[in-house]
Amino acid sequence: MCTTDDTSTPKKKAVILLLDMDGVLADVSMSYRAAIIKTAHFFGGMNINSEMVSTRKAAGGCNNDWVLTRDLLSEEAGIQKTLEEVTEKFEEYYQVLSEDEGLIPDAAFLAELSGRCRSADGGGTAIVTGRPRKDCEKFLERNGLSGLFDACICMEDGPPKPDPFPIVAALEALGAAGRRDRAVMVGDTPDDIRAAVAAGVRAVGVFTPDDHKIGKKLLADAMLECGAEEVMDPGFDKLSEIF
Repeated sequence: MCTTDDTSTPKKKAVILLLDMDGVLADVSMSYRAAIIKTAHFFGGMNINSEMVSTRKAAGGCNNDWVLTRDLLSEEAGIQKTLEEVTEKFEEYYQVLSEDEGLIPDAAFLAELSGRCRSADGGGTAIVTGRPRKDCEKFLERNGLSGLFDACICMEDGPPKPDPFPIVAALEALGAAGRRDRAVMVGDTPDDIRAAVAAGVRAVGVFTPDDHKIGKKLLADAMLECGAEEVMDPGFDKLSEIF
């Protein structure tokens, strides 16, 4: 875990939990990230590897994996493909690979956090993800988590992170637009943190199980520089101290 040096007055307990999905709830190393590599290789970008993907994610601005795959092909392999071509092949791989997605945090711990938020005055829980809604709902249903969240903001709803729109939309869906100081966004990339800061909510970073490939320090530094209060280990058990 990494933290910022903060000697300010202790913050109130949070009551609004906003969670990114990929890398935070869902282990996507064998699904989304593998689909990027497979798609790139299909089109001839054989030099594109998981380290490149992780480095791009740590830098930010890569919330859409279809766009990231197209850009990697163009910038790293000199191969020009349309977004439509890349998306079609990517989805062909992903819809099979998604069956291998695992849940990162403990389900009982998630249920406990959800209960704490929902029992608090003005509290609530929401998913804030760049996934298509059908993929978000599929993961929640498969892992028995659908009943733990009051709202889901997905790709189709508006501009992606780092735009603050998804977080603002989640707060509005929860009827909590006026309680931003009691909300925490948990994400695994600088884009998640930037969006949280821009929306005026607290930001907590989390490492994915795959982050050792680029080194934790690189990602932690990036998220802390963007405004994360701290960066937690996979599963974010320390959230119990915030809620």
